[in-house]
Amino acid sequence: MASISEQRVREALAELRDPASGRNIVEAGMVSGLVVRDGAVGFAIEIDQAEAPQRETLRRSAEDKVRALPGVTAVTAVLTAHRGAPPPGDGARPAAPQRRAPLPPPERAADKPLVPGVKAIVAVASGKGGVGKSTTAVNLAVALARLGLAVGLLDADVYGPSLPRMLGVRGKPKSVGDKRIAPLEAWGLKVMSIGFLVEEDTPMIWRGPMVMGALEQMLREVEWGMLDVLVVDMPPGTGDAQLTMAQRVPLAGAIIVSTPQDIALIDARKGLNMFRKVDVPVLGIVENMSMFICPHCGGRSDIFGHGGARDEAVRLGLPFLGEVPLDLAIRETSDAGTPIVRSAPDSPQAQAYMAIAATLRDRLAGGATMRPPPRIVME
Repeated sequence: MASISEQRVREALAELRDPASGRNIVEAGMVSGLVVRDGAVGFAIEIDQAEAPQRETLRRSAEDKVRALPGVTAVTAVLTAHRGAPPPGDGARPAAPQRRAPLPPPERAADKPLVPGVKAIVAVASGKGGVGKSTTAVNLAVALARLGLAVGLLDADVYGPSLPRMLGVRGKPKSVGDKRIAPLEAWGLKVMSIGFLVEEDTPMIWRGPMVMGALEQMLREVEWGMLDVLVVDMPPGTGDAQLTMAQRVPLAGAIIVSTPQDIALIDARKGLNMFRKVDVPVLGIVENMSMFICPHCGGRSDIFGHGGARDEAVRLGLPFLGEVPLDLAIRETSDAGTPIVRSAPDSPQAQAYMAIAATLRDRLAGGATMRPPPRIVME
């Protein structure tokens, strides 16, 4: 199969005209964030927010143009909007807009889920990075699959996707009928990540609206099929991605991951309070790196303290889902792309994840299911 280059993609997109200026969309500076990797292409089309409803046709036409190129196996195009930018003069490239805003929510029936066929969507979140959230999300998803559930895993961390490495997945998504994308599969999971489209060391220099558009497409246009639960590995913090998921996705709830020490719990509270403010249930708290057992002498060390997350759960009246030790085997299996729940299923570390997964399964069976997405009200 012939390879595809960024230049060839730009040439194809230059065949499309911007109705407002009459120039092609590449010349008009509307194409940004172009990424090409092993036949998979992703890019954004910058438009005026007021024209968003009319420009969906342009987005689809751009996808069709690129999809028709030899060597292209998958295409993801998103719209990103800005406010108040005046039309450019003849021959002039439009100045970069200073203020950007997300596209308005698409009109859809109130009872129509964003991801048809998915019974429950669970976000795994943290208030800060470095607490082992992605490791927890991966092993939790694999554990749920071992319990007999049909499970998907979405990497929502566009700026720092880690699931391709942690799952050992090196493929790329394929297009399937009706302009949809087939997720990759690993360890009994259906998986999607922006990391399948870019090289591991390539930075994603995307604005907030572009990230939000990419997340919605990875949810809406991926052929997830029938799933009992879709686990979403959220980026750390309380930014655009978290608000997009809370506002546009009918979340069954969120799981907060924290280490035991006070400084991590401060940030965990921020993440927890964000979900509460947007009316997303918090299904419970997981204490990661809860203790360290020396592999040589068997002695225990509470490197980051112990029990802080459990105490916080009790104080806030939330379920405490369990604790996971700080362990070399968990780090090694994550780096190797072989989650410990599958590579060493009888180990104490794997059993810790299995216990958390069993608790989550029971909570979901007890009524935490898909519901209409909440409105965000800023006070």
